[in-house]
Amino acid sequence: MAEGQGREAGLSSSVTPSTKPQPKVAQTENDISFVSSNQRLTGQMAGVCNRLAALLPPPLEPVKDPNEDTEWNDILRHFGILPPKEKPKDEIEEMVLHLQKEAEVKPYERMTLEELKEAEDEFDEADRKAIEKYRQQRLQEWKCLQRQQKYGELREICGEQYVKEVTNAPEDVWVIIHLYRSSMPMCLLVNEHLSLLARKFPEVKFLKAIVNSCIQNYHDRCLPTILVYKTGEIKGRFIGVAECGGIYLKVEELEWKLAEVGAIETDLEENPKKDIINMMTLSVQNVSAHEDTNTKSSDVMKPHIT
Repeated sequence: MAEGQGREAGLSSSVTPSTKPQPKVAQTENDISFVSSNQRLTGQMAGVCNRLAALLPPPLEPVKDPNEDTEWNDILRHFGILPPKEKPKDEIEEMVLHLQKEAEVKPYERMTLEELKEAEDEFDEADRKAIEKYRQQRLQEWKCLQRQQKYGELREICGEQYVKEVTNAPEDVWVIIHLYRSSMPMCLLVNEHLSLLARKFPEVKFLKAIVNSCIQNYHDRCLPTILVYKTGEIKGRFIGVAECGGIYLKVEELEWKLAEVGAIETDLEENPKKDIINMMTLSVQNVSAHEDTNTKSSDVMKPHIT
């Protein structure tokens, strides 16, 4: 009995599986496959990174000197990354000195003529010469200003003022006087044009006078009469409607006539009446040619007497 139990126990012990852990073959193979996959992925990622790195631009070099004259610095200044280039100190100093010199004003340039005369003893020889030159310049400016304030309009005078206003006018002043009769439309038209020109050329003295107050028994066919004076002498004259420009006279045409004499400096580039003159000349030539043709035709139509 006991032997039988012992044999059964031995048999059972041989059949019962061992409790010692067996190696997991399948799990170990999976781990090896996973590691290999990771290695391959890592290699692929490294290749991709290398290719991307090849496509990227090279890294920017640090700007050594922002004031250096390089194309790269100019681009950075253009986009406001770098501040504007600083000018050397010597150039800045020279510019400041130049501006100060230009802005410098001599003390006598702020003085009036009376103050210049009082302070004349305080200046040296060079300043005295400059002061004299400056005084003459101021005098000329003052005279021009006085003329512009005095003239600039067409003034009416009478015969008694003729010598004073016209003949004895300052030598450097042009005088233009219109002898007119208020009953003639052409004279009124000339007065209108002279009034406009007087405002345009204020340095010229424009006058008008009723003809009977200056010249007795003056013929109407000689009106309007425009006389141009300089240094007491007549430099130009326009007598009658035709010489003054006709009944359709324009102010530009009268301006051109006075400029041709030298009384005014016009900004007109050519005679405004040039086209009309050319048309009149062409018309006269056509009439003459037509008359010559008619004469020849008449000669042909005449019977020949033998």
